Order: sequence, then C-alpha cells, then structure tokens
Amino acid sequence: MERHSERRSERYSERYSDRHSERRSERRSERRSERHSERYSDRRPDKYSDKHSDKHSDKHSDKHSEKRSEKHSEKRHTTETMTNNRKRTVDLLTAKTGGAYIPPAKLRMMQANITDKSGAAYQRIAWEALKKSIHGCINKVNVSNIGLITRELLRENIVRGRGLLARSIIQAQAASPTFTPVYAALTAIINSKFPNIGELILKRLIIQFKRGFRRNDKPLCISSGTFVAHLLNQRVAHEILPLEILTLLVETPTDDSVEVAIAFLKECGMKLTEVSRKGIEAIFEMLRNILHEGQLDKRVQYMIEVMFQIRKDGFKDHQAVPQELDLVEEENQFTHLIQLDEAIDSQDILNVFKFDSDYVTNEEKYKQLSKEILGSDDSDSEAGEDDEESSDEDSNAETAEEKEGVIVDNTETNLTALRRTIYLTIHSSLDFEECAHKLMKMQLKPGQEIELCHMFLDCCAEMRTYEKFFGLLAGRFCAINKIYVTPFEQIFQDSYHTIHRLDTNKLRNVSKFFAHLLFTDSISWEVLSCIKLNEEDTTSSNRIFIKILFQELSEYMGLSKLNQRVKDVTLQEAFSGLFPRDNPKNTRFAINFFTSIGLGGLTDDLREHLKSLFSIFDKYSEL
Repeated sequence: MERHSERRSERYSERYSDRHSERRSERRSERRSERHSERYSDRRPDKYSDKHSDKHSDKHSDKHSEKRSEKHSEKRHTTETMTNNRKRTVDLLTAKTGGAYIPPAKLRMMQANITDKSGAAYQRIAWEALKKSIHGCINKVNVSNIGLITRELLRENIVRGRGLLARSIIQAQAASPTFTPVYAALTAIINSKFPNIGELILKRLIIQFKRGFRRNDKPLCISSGTFVAHLLNQRVAHEILPLEILTLLVETPTDDSVEVAIAFLKECGMKLTEVSRKGIEAIFEMLRNILHEGQLDKRVQYMIEVMFQIRKDGFKDHQAVPQELDLVEEENQFTHLIQLDEAIDSQDILNVFKFDSDYVTNEEKYKQLSKEILGSDDSDSEAGEDDEESSDEDSNAETAEEKEGVIVDNTETNLTALRRTIYLTIHSSLDFEECAHKLMKMQLKPGQEIELCHMFLDCCAEMRTYEKFFGLLAGRFCAINKIYVTPFEQIFQDSYHTIHRLDTNKLRNVSKFFAHLLFTDSISWEVLSCIKLNEEDTTSSNRIFIKILFQELSEYMGLSKLNQRVKDVTLQEAFSGLFPRDNPKNTRFAINFFTSIGLGGLTDDLREHLKSLFSIFDKYSEL
C-alpha cells in the first residue's frame, strides 16, 4: 500500500512540474516575440520601403472608395427624406381630421403650388383656411364691430362651412356666456340671409340642452338654455320651444332644475310676456305651487321670490334685446317652429371635410350670392353714413372743448377708500359719540353723505345681533345735520323693496335699526307710505320686516303711545297702506296680521270700520 501511494504521488508531481514548465516557456516565447517586433519596427531596412509604399497606396485607395460610398449613402438619405416630407404633406392634406397644425404661410405656399383647383388637396387646404377664418371672426365679434364681422363672414363660403360656423358660435357662447346677446344677434343676421344655418344652430342647441338635462349637467343646461332664450328674443325661435323647456324643468322640480328655469326665465321673460302671456302665467303658477310646498332648499325658494319680484318690476333689468343689437327687421326674420322632441339630427358630418366634385361651380355661385347680399347691405348703409358724417363733425367740435381737462374716475377707487376709512373708524371707536366726532372731522364732499348712511346700515346688518351703537350713531348724525335725514329715508324705501335679498339675521338687524330711527323721530314716519300690507303686494320677507319693525316700536314706545301715533290725523296718509280701508279683503288681512304678531290693539279702528261695512251690506240686502 505504501509503495502504491508513493508511486501515485511521484506521478502527480511529475505532471504538475511538466505543466508548470510548459507555461513558463510559453510566457518567455511571447516576451521574446514582442521585443523582436519592437526592434524590427525601429530598425527597419530600406529594402522593405517598396512594400510599405505599396501598402500605403492600397490604404489611400480604400479611403477614396469609402468616401464615395458615404456620398452615395448621403444622397440616398436625402432622397428618402424628401420623399418622406412629400408623403407627410400628402398625409396632412388627405387626413380626415386635418392632421397637424399647418402655419398660414406654409398653407398659402402649398395652395399656390397646386394647379388643380378641383382636386382633393386644394379643397382640403381651402377647408382649413375657411375653418380658421370663421373661428377668427367669431372670436373677434362684439357689440361695436358686429356689422363688420358679419360682412367678413358673408364673404366666406358659410354655406359650405355651416357646420363649422354653428360649432364655433356655440363653443364661443359656452366659453363666454356674457356675450350671449351678441352671438344671438349675429345668428339672427345670418338666419335672415341663410335660414338653414339658423335652424342648424337651434337644433344643435336643443340637442345639447337635452344632453345636459339627461346628464344632470347644470352649467351646460344654463349656457344652452340662455342661448335659446336670446334666440327667442331675436325671433329666431318660436315661443313654443321655451315654454316646453320651462315645463320640462318645472313639472318635476329639483333644486338644479328650478335654478335653470329661473335663469332661463330672466333672459326671455319679457319677450314671453309679450307673445304668450297665458303661457308664462301658467309657468309662474307652477313656481308659486313649488314655493308653497317648501320642499326645496331655502336658497332656491329665495330665488323664486326674487323671480316674482323681477316679474312685478316688468323685467326692467333684463331687457329682451338691447337697442344696439336690434339689427334685423321683424318682417325680414325667419322664425323656426322646432319642438323639443323634433330636434334629433345635429348633422355633425358637416363639421368634417368632404370632397366636392362640383367645387369650382359651387364657389362661383356663392361668390355671386355674396356680392348680391353685400351689395344690398352696402347701398343701405352708405346713405346713412353720409348723413351721420356731417352731423358728427359738428358735434365732435363742440364736445372736444368740453372733454378737455375733465377726468372721470370710473374705477371708484376714491369711493372704495372712503368706505374703508368709515368702516375702520366705526370699528375702532369705543362709543357712538367718539365715532360721530371722528366722522364729522372727515369733511365729506357733497354727494358722499349717502355713502356714509349706507355704511352705517351695512355695518349694522353684518353684526350677529343688533347693537344700539348704530342706531344711536345714525340718530346723532340726523340731529347734527338735517342733510342726512333724506338719505336715510331713501335707504328705508330701497331696503324695503329689496329686503328679500337679505338673510334672516340681516333682515332683523335692518328692521331694528329703522325702528330706532322712527322711535327717536330721526326720520319721518311718512316713509311708511311705501308699505302696502296685503296678500298681493307683500312677500314673506316683507311681512317679517313689518313684524319686527312694529314689535320693536311697541317695546320702545309702549302699545298705547304707538296706538296714538297710528291714529295721528297728520299721518293717516302714511298709514293708509299698513291699515287699508279700500277693500274688505285687505282690511281683514291687516287685522289678522297684527293680531298674529301680538299687536291686535292697533286694529280697533279697522275692526269698527269692517263692522260698519257689514252693517251697510246687511241694510242693502234687506232692502
């Protein structure tokens, strides 16, 4: 065993030594070859120079061949890019949606390069130019330049681009609802020349309104409904359509639907009152029933009350058509009778480019039609312009002298600074005497007294509870200078007529403020003549105001002294509306009202008057 192991170890040692020696020899040979190559390169003989020159010439020829191949590849690359650019321009022209944005200069250059005007490429470029010009005109229109913009639009082929025109007008109106009367007037002018365009706009608005109603999208309903209302004012839409919309919104009332209906009524209420009085009376009767049910939010109920007040005022703040936008004569206008269920197809295909095989002939026809329309418009306007120029020259010379040196501040910066100063003075004073002393030192300009009175009332209304500070302060100013009495009396009447705009807390503070002024005789009791206490002329807010006013007066004066003041002979005119004797129904309403608020003692004379009336009726009935 030992011998066998020794032999094995000798074999392994021999193999290892052989391998190690082989590796060493290989490394030595590599080092020798490297040294030999270095010496050979440094000490190269002349006989190898010819071979070197041959090698150098071969290398030079290879470089020239490489350059030629690179130039050939560059040419090939440029041709490929040119073909790609051509393909890209073709794609831009033939794409269904117009493709990427093309600058106007490039668009005109591309259009000039195309010789075939009946081809699809030329029509595509003309379509893009038409779309941009229509969109630009709609974005620029306003009250002052609506005539010029209309002429620019009529010079474009709006019959071919009627889908683009309708879409641009509707999008612009939705983006800026305050310009809705302007867009409605523009639509009315175009409708008088091309009724199919007016009908298309009206149909798309109806479809848009129905979509918003299904989705409960209130802003969309209000914007599209407002546009429809102004199209009614411009006699483009028939009155049946607005009545259908109002019925749809009011028959199943929600907070949002009633709010949309009120916004719609404000815009077209004046016109509906002229053309369909019975229809609008039915709508207001439905609103009155909704108000009596009281299931809606308080905010919406106040909006309904405000709507009744607007109707009572005759929609004076919501004029149907402003004078400067009444541009189309009634006999020249086309009115479209489209009901709510009839508008189904919005013709969205008109918004997309479509190849026209008779493009050249159709363009020539529209140019002739445009010349006829614009020629008639220009002939009518030229006669008026000649007369206006002569009168304008005379008036401009007179007004130029008056306007020189007069600066009018329309930003109301001074007024805002005055109100801020009054507010800070009021809240920095310990008592009303100190405040009155500080405010008297301000030296107000003539006409600013009413702003001081308004600030007293506004600061009083903003308090959580009524503070006597404001009543005493107002009374002190009325005692110091009688010039403040008339503004407070005027503010009392304005506040009574707009009391429905205030919440309950502000209403209570305002009524207590004026009760203090009446008790101290700071203002005349004649201001009560503006109050008519009956069911028709008062709202819930008015009745709450009267209730708090007289309850405060009874607390200040006592019921007996208040009764004496009510029976004063010199004030019977002022109290004729509060204690009416003209109609038994109104008399009974006033008796019930004062009895319900705990002041039935003020109505003794009314009760006797009512009894005497009944006795007279009985005598006549016996006869």
